Amino acid sequence: MGGIQIGYRVGRLTVEEPTGQRRSGYRVWRCRCDCGGEILLDTRCLERGTRRDCGCATVLRPRQKDITGMRFGRLVALRPTEQRGSRGDTLWLCRCDCGKEVAVELGKLTSGSQKSCGCLSHPPLKDFLGKRFGKLTVVEYVGKENGMHRWRCICDCGKETVVGQSLLQTGKTRSCGCLQAVTYRDNLKLMEGTSVTMLQAVKSGRLLKSNTSGHNGVYYDKRRNRWVAQITFQGKTKYLGAFRELESAVRARQAGEEIYDEFLERVGMAEGGGTGEDASGEGGDRKQGPGGRSPRTDASGR
Repeated sequence: MGGIQIGYRVGRLTVEEPTGQRRSGYRVWRCRCDCGGEILLDTRCLERGTRRDCGCATVLRPRQKDITGMRFGRLVALRPTEQRGSRGDTLWLCRCDCGKEVAVELGKLTSGSQKSCGCLSHPPLKDFLGKRFGKLTVVEYVGKENGMHRWRCICDCGKETVVGQSLLQTGKTRSCGCLQAVTYRDNLKLMEGTSVTMLQAVKSGRLLKSNTSGHNGVYYDKRRNRWVAQITFQGKTKYLGAFRELESAVRARQAGEEIYDEFLERVGMAEGGGTGEDASGEGGDRKQGPGGRSPRTDASGR
């Protein structure tokens, strides 16, 4: 009978009698819990100790091992909690030898990936709970990944994000990403839906890395054996012509840039300098689509 007999105890359960039933080839026993409840368990379940009560006291899932009192490094498992980890594992409340209590996923305990409350960690785990870093408020420690402690944070904008401890300490991460987006928009100097910064970069002659002609808005069309000039502004690409000589294409492009000059003068930014990427859709190597339109976005960001 696999060592199981009437009177056998496991946890809060006492074996009362065999039922005559079998489950997966194992004898099924009627067991009485200390609370008075009754449960039917097979021999294998009793021998493994996967159920230690009728369900009155444990929050463990069926077939999940009870590790109460077991030691894992500096941690001693006290009791299971009703919380679940990211993979569905039960979180066990454990007491560390340093005196601190911490909730740890069952899988991390049994695999040996967590052996303390964090006091053995390198770098050491900080107490960031409830602290603010820029627009972020720390609400929960979520564990260590790739050598870095991770904290769950709520941003002032309402979004939730997980951030590495060192990124919070050094100030490299101060929001869920919304702060960076605002800064990016500010740097673009958007006016009438168009980035003044990027237009100024085009006017200054700044080129995309992929440019081979040396001039914005000019590329060589091998099929036609011509230099093509075009200009994009506020989502619309204007075809300026195809030329045998590069200089002719460049002159056509320069004449077309009057539309940039007029816009910059109108918004009062004609003398400003830009440092942004050329987003006018004219790196010099992109061919225009049907009807002379380019698939690339322009300085308006559209």
